[in-house]
Amino acid sequence: MKSLLFPIIFAAGMLVSGCSTTKKIEALKPLPSNTNDVVYQQTTSFISLPVTIAISDVENQINKYLSGLIYEDKSMEGDDITMKVWKTAPIKFTEQKGKLQTIVPIKVTANVRYGTSAMGINLYDTREFNLDANITFTSKVGLSNWKMTTETAITSLEWNESPSVTIAGKKMPITYLINPALKMFKSKIETEIDKAISQSVNFKPQVLDALEKVSTPFLTSEQFQTWFKLTPQELYVTDAILSKKNITMAMGLKCTMETTVGQQPKANFKKENVALKAVATMPDKVTATVAAVSTYESTSKIITKNFAGQEFGDGKKKVMVQKVDLWSKDSKMIVALELTGSINGTIYLSGYPNYNAVTKEIYFDQMDYVLDTKSALMRTANWLASGIILKKIQENCRYSIKQNLEDGKKSMQPYLNNYSPMAGIFVNGTLDDFVFDKVELTNNAIIAFIKGSGKIDLKVDGMK
Repeated sequence: MKSLLFPIIFAAGMLVSGCSTTKKIEALKPLPSNTNDVVYQQTTSFISLPVTIAISDVENQINKYLSGLIYEDKSMEGDDITMKVWKTAPIKFTEQKGKLQTIVPIKVTANVRYGTSAMGINLYDTREFNLDANITFTSKVGLSNWKMTTETAITSLEWNESPSVTIAGKKMPITYLINPALKMFKSKIETEIDKAISQSVNFKPQVLDALEKVSTPFLTSEQFQTWFKLTPQELYVTDAILSKKNITMAMGLKCTMETTVGQQPKANFKKENVALKAVATMPDKVTATVAAVSTYESTSKIITKNFAGQEFGDGKKKVMVQKVDLWSKDSKMIVALELTGSINGTIYLSGYPNYNAVTKEIYFDQMDYVLDTKSALMRTANWLASGIILKKIQENCRYSIKQNLEDGKKSMQPYLNNYSPMAGIFVNGTLDDFVFDKVELTNNAIIAFIKGSGKIDLKVDGMK
């Protein structure tokens, strides 16, 4: 009987002895802050949009606006002539020394009254003429109140056949009658050309519609409830420049950009509040802010894997991290580590999220034990409170956002490669690498804000 009792007592003693080497730590859990949404600081941004408009597009718009009969004079009083002027072929535009040259083919149907009046007797006759000519205009191009503007003047009028009338078998020129009559027409057609260009190349409806569309907050991540909102403030434009076959100008948008997590933000864009301002120069860079969103749940799983197979301690006093949980409190990150080994239980660390630009990782800076955790450790296992162990633990509290950055850049590429938001408008551009800006914490995610710069070019070609 004694021989059986001794092994049982010995085993029981070993079990009690073994349990005494493993301590239970009980630290007070820091409660998370209740931050439903995070709003990124509203810093002013500039989006540069060099605009190129094909002269052929302006030409097409003008030909739609000016067609058929373009001038009529029904009275012979004062000049002995009535006149109708028709456009007979499409108007042609070219660039000449930085100005817009316009050639208008016309047909003139004129009724000319000729003869004399003597002793109260009128000896007049009237004859109809159909004449062809080409009129050349030169226009200085500008931009005012959202519209393309021109200052147009006739530089030449070339008759395909000199205006003349045959009387008693003799051909007599009547240019002296026709040309003065064209003075009124000259002023009229110059005004019509300017009016046609102004009405046909009016950016305001398209620009404001586009701004209203882009200012509507849109969901960038349904899973993480991330919203992006752009609020336009002012639109800038430089003088229009003619070069070869294009009209170029630089447009720029002053705006605020914000990324929010949580509820959809309200759109506050008002068309009437957007002003168009003329400037001499425009920055050629675009800055874009991308939010790399990582939920605490997904981040906890990544960091837990970092601790796999690692022991922390000295000699026989060692612990292993079995699970990591994360949440935010008072702008700090709380890291809960579930331990087994010489100590069982959960300890709590706090630190500030930061970014390593070399490794493209989010890590936690100024990490330390939460006060209650430190007090508990000093009572039960002050060896674990060592700065050396804390530093080793901190090295594992990190995760990469490299894939987030690559995905963000990849998602923007389709909008920079001959993207056409509407007929005849094409957007191209480049986007450089991203640089870290800041980190924000919400009640369910860590958001790293990364800025990228680049260039965008907008081309109008084939306008309907």
